[in-house]
Amino acid sequence: MKKQNLVVLDMAGTTVADDGLVEQAFTAAAGHLGEDPATMIDYVRATMGESKISVFRHLFGGDEARAQKANLAFEAAYGELVADGLIAPVPGAAEAIAALRDQGRTVVLTTGFARVTQDAILDALGWRDLVELTLCPADAGGRGRPYPDMVLAALLRTGAVDDVRRLVVAGDTSYDMLSGVRAGAGIVAGVLTGAHDEAALKEHGATHVLASVAELPGLIREYEA
Repeated sequence: MKKQNLVVLDMAGTTVADDGLVEQAFTAAAGHLGEDPATMIDYVRATMGESKISVFRHLFGGDEARAQKANLAFEAAYGELVADGLIAPVPGAAEAIAALRDQGRTVVLTTGFARVTQDAILDALGWRDLVELTLCPADAGGRGRPYPDMVLAALLRTGAVDDVRRLVVAGDTSYDMLSGVRAGAGIVAGVLTGAHDEAALKEHGATHVLASVAELPGLIREYEA
């Protein structure tokens, strides 16, 4: 079997433990606009992993100005929480990424956040040089998950594989799984350190479900055997 040379990993909930900061930032953003977050939180939870501006567009019925205002408030609130030191790596995540790279694989980190927030997270964790490439929805034409665009952008930008079946996609949400399936990845691994449970991950296409991303290097080795 050919080697799985490109590994595309989600950040919050998969490699980054944020302990509910997304919901905290959303609550702050809703309050900033005078909205009751309790009426929206179920949708936010269900769409974890999706581009945040897309979530706000849905919640505000396509009102672009209001969605953009909410998104800016969300990103600002999340950035403040990051600056306060309220994020950390998922245990074993950095070591797993190092192991994947030692195995000769290219690793890309993706997010549904805006670039400014992604960069704040990378800086807070000291991860600027951890992987070869980081991508946000704007880097892939503006469409985040569940579209496959970021995964395919990783393939095109790195040139690490010549066949989508040699892709590995890992994440903690249903939308992560859908993006991997739609990109044609050979391995679509769900992890249980974030938003969604095993049933939801499998329902949306997970080929494997792991306790955490720390198990991913071993899984890929077994898959290639």
